[in-house]
Amino acid sequence: MSGKKILMITGDFTEDYETMVPFQALQAVGHTVHAICPDKKAGDTVATAIHDFEGDQTYTEKPGHRFALNADFEGLDPADYDALVIPGGRAPEYLRLNKDVLNLVRHFFETDKPVAAICHGAQLLAAAGVLEGRKCSAYPACQPEVELAGGTFAGIEVDQAVTDANLVTAPAWPAHPDWLAQFFKLLDK
Repeated sequence: MSGKKILMITGDFTEDYETMVPFQALQAVGHTVHAICPDKKAGDTVATAIHDFEGDQTYTEKPGHRFALNADFEGLDPADYDALVIPGGRAPEYLRLNKDVLNLVRHFFETDKPVAAICHGAQLLAAAGVLEGRKCSAYPACQPEVELAGGTFAGIEVDQAVTDANLVTAPAWPAHPDWLAQFFKLLDK
């Protein structure tokens, strides 16, 4: 697998595991990952939250780590990147209000580059209008957004992922082994 240049879009209260694990795993196998956030620069940090599944009707949320960004959002050219990663957590709910973020997401679909989104990352995909006719998994609470955006919600187990063309999605961080394995296959094409 030759090293690719991958963009990760994140923000405050991104899910800790869904940000740090792919960021580190992709680098461990030789890829370059640039983590960005609107209105922040390389060296700035975002707060993360740990979402856990403890038997309640939804996940619980606890404070996570500070995650250091390593690239600037301002002036970024998505054409310089081979793939996109969208972590979940609460960040996608407000990032989807940023037209520059939505244009960035659209670029990866218009150019058929690999995209990996997990959990609430589907909120960005839905807002960008890229789910029409696509199968997409996400945290179950995002099912209405996937379907309203014209996608088919993949109601898979929490430790599974699904690939549809250039898009690999999963419900939450327990799917990391399957989600990342499927993303690696897309990157290796």
